[in-house]
Amino acid sequence: MVFPDFGGVGAADDLRSIVGALLMFVLIIAVLMLIVSAIIWAIASSTGNAHTATKARIGVWVALCAAALVGAGVAWVNFLLGVGEQL
Repeated sequence: MVFPDFGGVGAADDLRSIVGALLMFVLIIAVLMLIVSAIIWAIASSTGNAHTATKARIGVWVALCAAALVGAGVAWVNFLLGVGEQL
């Protein structure tokens, strides 16, 4: 039988740190966009600007979803690297 050489990928730690750094950068941007969108949503709602409030509310939901996906992405990459080391 022929099996792939899983030990051939020796840079798993480097890959883990690069992916972690990129995902942390995306998480920081998502949290900043969440804060900005929430502030704009509050101001637009208080001044009666429904169109801007709707756009800001969508921005809040998009930022929340992005932060959740990034958090899940970190867990998923760590899980896959852990499984790859055990094979």
